[in-house]
Amino acid sequence: MVRCGKHTWHSALITALAVLIIGAGCGSDSPSATEPTPTATALPTAAATPVVEPTPTASPTPTEVPTSEPIAAPEPIPIEPAEGWELVWHDEFDGDEIDLTNWTYDIGGWGWGNGEAQYYTSRPQNSRVENGLLVIEARQERFENSYYTSARLLTQGLREFKYGRFEARIKVPAGAGLWPAFWMLGAHFDRHSEDPANHWPTVGEIDIMEYIGREPDLIMGTLHGPGYAGALGITKWNRQTYNIADDFHTYAIEWDEEGISWFYDGEHYQTLPRDFVGNREWVFDHEFFMILNLAVGGQFPGPIGLDVEFPVNLYVDYVRVYQPVAESAPAA
Repeated sequence: MVRCGKHTWHSALITALAVLIIGAGCGSDSPSATEPTPTATALPTAAATPVVEPTPTASPTPTEVPTSEPIAAPEPIPIEPAEGWELVWHDEFDGDEIDLTNWTYDIGGWGWGNGEAQYYTSRPQNSRVENGLLVIEARQERFENSYYTSARLLTQGLREFKYGRFEARIKVPAGAGLWPAFWMLGAHFDRHSEDPANHWPTVGEIDIMEYIGREPDLIMGTLHGPGYAGALGITKWNRQTYNIADDFHTYAIEWDEEGISWFYDGEHYQTLPRDFVGNREWVFDHEFFMILNLAVGGQFPGPIGLDVEFPVNLYVDYVRVYQPVAESAPAA
């Protein structure tokens, strides 16, 4: 979900999305006559952050907006690593506040390259821990030059990993124009760097889960890298028979030197081996950090629905990282 360089022809995007939805499969493990193997699509998914981030010039002027009522946490899922895996890091959000040894914040309201409407803050009104859940709350309020606020949390510089299983249990918000995501960027990403190697898409991006509210039964998993970024990102749609926002679901990838596989509620729906990118560069052999955010509006999610009642919340029950159990050294 790093953003940049999208055109504002929103009506064309809506048309393209509608056409592509007709041919979208539900995500089986193998290709069939009705469901082709993953290919580059013409849909913009999570992509490219501008190099320079504008500096806010006005003092924040938030309006009074009531904070949403807490919800109860779902039944817990015990930490039970599958055979061959071990837990190497996790955040269960069981404390009184966000653990700043795990998470930091992106701040700003400059559109994030996609014309998004929200201003990301670090205020507890926009992100907090309640009832064992991380809550990311999007609010309709004036703040700086924006009319919505939200939050984007990341583990950059704090928790970064090369390979493993990355899993989160999430309840996404319902409503057109909302764009929650759980995703990853190469650890050396730096939008202010003068070195192109530190910029998107060279650093690589793994979208574990993206959800756009106008498609309530659809989630996506996508890769972005040099030559297959933005509208050309390699993506797979996973369509269900129900509204995904109605409940908590688990989203995961398993990533190693051979490729990346995506899972929804434990069911595998896509694998992209490293040779799938052809003669383009595979940029997924270094450490990555994780991101959780809730965007509002913009060119990909489209207009904010008139029936969306703010505030709206993204709930995260846990984030867990597993890696293969290290082989024991043979006895002397």
